[in-house]
Amino acid sequence: MPTADQLLDNGQGVIDPDVFFEMNTPPTNLPEFEAKLEAFVDYHQKNKTRLVFITSGGTTVPLENQTVRFIDNFSNGHRGACSAEYFLEAGYAVVFMHRQFSLQPFHRHYTHNASTGFLDYLVQKDEDTIAVNPQYTEKMKVVLSKYHNATKNNRLLLLDFVTLSDYLFKLKSGTRILARLQEKAMYYLAAAVSDFFVPSQKMHEHKIQSSGGALTLTLDQVPKFLTPLVSVWASKGLIVSFKLETDANLLVPKARQALTRYGHQVVVANMLNTRKQTVTVITKSSQEVVSLTPDDLANHVEIEDRLIPQLVHIHDGWISSDATKACQQ
Repeated sequence: MPTADQLLDNGQGVIDPDVFFEMNTPPTNLPEFEAKLEAFVDYHQKNKTRLVFITSGGTTVPLENQTVRFIDNFSNGHRGACSAEYFLEAGYAVVFMHRQFSLQPFHRHYTHNASTGFLDYLVQKDEDTIAVNPQYTEKMKVVLSKYHNATKNNRLLLLDFVTLSDYLFKLKSGTRILARLQEKAMYYLAAAVSDFFVPSQKMHEHKIQSSGGALTLTLDQVPKFLTPLVSVWASKGLIVSFKLETDANLLVPKARQALTRYGHQVVVANMLNTRKQTVTVITKSSQEVVSLTPDDLANHVEIEDRLIPQLVHIHDGWISSDATKACQQ
């Protein structure tokens, strides 16, 4: 089999996506992942439900084949978990493909909280009885009702990944399964995917020993998987990618460059320090800043409460455009 160094994409030093899959082993739970997703998609295709495929959280990049050490990023999956709840409110079925142990819709209200742990929401009334602390009862009742409504009506499917390789195999498989929904599927790619990785052929097999002195790493660039996703795996769906920057001068130009390069429909651009207050929704023909007001912030409104309706509106247009084309053929 050719090595990664011998099979580069257009001579730019990036492995072709197909080569990545040839050189890496699929996750062992991929068949289970596919079976669950097939059943979920079949159910909602019969019911003509719109479906959004959300990716959420960061990807790990192992440094050893028998992994002890890995490279990670700061993402805890807040954007994806929060967005899933608002998509459910908008009538979508949600496939939530998240980093294992990252934030999940509904559960997020009671986990990853620096000041209040889950057990703080409970009180022990007597030796045999526990209950919700009265100060949290009303809010917990609302969240629990929404969660039960989503699960009872089979509108939320939770699937997980850990490593970059897990994520990419499941992204390819998942988007191809959802492709049967055509324009009724939206792909909301909020996961913070590593831009660099260590190919398995270049990894240490066992734990890297600290007794060896300083460690020097050479990372390869991750293949540009948005290209086959847009053109092959999910060509009929509405694809939303994200662009995070720390330099405001790069934000919009880089987002527009992505739209031109990959040919998808929407980029949600945000700055690292203001990502929870302001985003810019960029399409080929428009650019709209979505921001929370001081009153919104005072009332704990989340930016996704404003963002998701914008994307639903764009999806409406995408579906209508496809229907119009079909009628004209």
